[in-house]
Amino acid sequence: MEVIKQAKLTLEDGTVFWGKSFGSEVSAAGEVVFYTAMTGYPESLTDPSYTGQILVSTYPMIGNYGVPSDKKKHGIHKYYESDKLHIKGLIISDYSFEYSHWNAEKSLSDWLKEFMVPGLFGIDTRALTKILREKGSMLGKIEFGDEKTDFYDPNKENLVAVASCKKREEYGDGLFKVLLIDCGVKNNIIRCLLKRGVKVIRVPWDYDFSGEKYDGVFISNGPGDPAMCTETIINIKKLLEGNTPVMGICLGNQLLARAAGADTYKLKYGHRSHNQPVILYETNRCYVTSQNHGYAVDTDTLPDDWEPLFTNVNDNTNEGIRHKFKPFFSTQFHPEASSGPTDTDFLFDDFINTVRNKGQ
Repeated sequence: MEVIKQAKLTLEDGTVFWGKSFGSEVSAAGEVVFYTAMTGYPESLTDPSYTGQILVSTYPMIGNYGVPSDKKKHGIHKYYESDKLHIKGLIISDYSFEYSHWNAEKSLSDWLKEFMVPGLFGIDTRALTKILREKGSMLGKIEFGDEKTDFYDPNKENLVAVASCKKREEYGDGLFKVLLIDCGVKNNIIRCLLKRGVKVIRVPWDYDFSGEKYDGVFISNGPGDPAMCTETIINIKKLLEGNTPVMGICLGNQLLARAAGADTYKLKYGHRSHNQPVILYETNRCYVTSQNHGYAVDTDTLPDDWEPLFTNVNDNTNEGIRHKFKPFFSTQFHPEASSGPTDTDFLFDDFINTVRNKGQ
């Protein structure tokens, strides 16, 4: 019978939570954040936007449907959002040692061990989440036995440089070309673009694409502080001088805003859930969205030729921007979801239709 080891999670304010290991038995440190989704842990754990973070699940039981296969389609994983786990650690209330799903090939425990990621269960995640809501996201570390590790602040590092692809790649063979600036892109963004019959040219975050031929530009999601992506912002500023259609998601919203001249700031504990309501600007139309971000755009700093596109109903933070005259827009939430609701999937259609109209 396997012996379950104990380990502790220590927050930077000195709070300690003891739990039992179900992942890799290695110490780790990062920013402790919580997410409220009931399902979708295979997608969340492979989301590059979680780079450098210790993830706390508020849903009480995790692992009951295992981990899906790693089959690929169009050169990317069919069920994962990238090719590896990006979290520094996983904290849950109760772990299901038995799993059952038609597509499951391994347990969550085995998956965490495969990628050397620690996981702790038996922790009062409700109490932990209350601390994070009241004090904000904070640094934390997972330690086993007498091991000692230092706190690590991922926000002081250019995480986009870590999460982005390292070389230019192409997907699909459509007539119209979309240049994808990869700041830590989720695979489902690529899937959504390919589904609409375009060719995707994926380039690293700091790639000089002035010599590329394309009909539209897509700025992806990604981790960390947008202010650190200086090279990306410079390249986007050049784009804004023309009329090529541009769409951004999550970090892409923040980078587009900074390129336009607006400011961004860090949220107290971020938005990480499947149920964030957003209102379309100057309407009463509300959409439920999937989100994963710790920074936001300061709407009050938008230049006169830009306006908000969506606003968060819960805290009135910015959820998207658009240019008043040119074909540029972005969303702070994830229209492609994966996991989560796909209520705003039509925004991909809006973007691709603009690309095709401009290219004809």
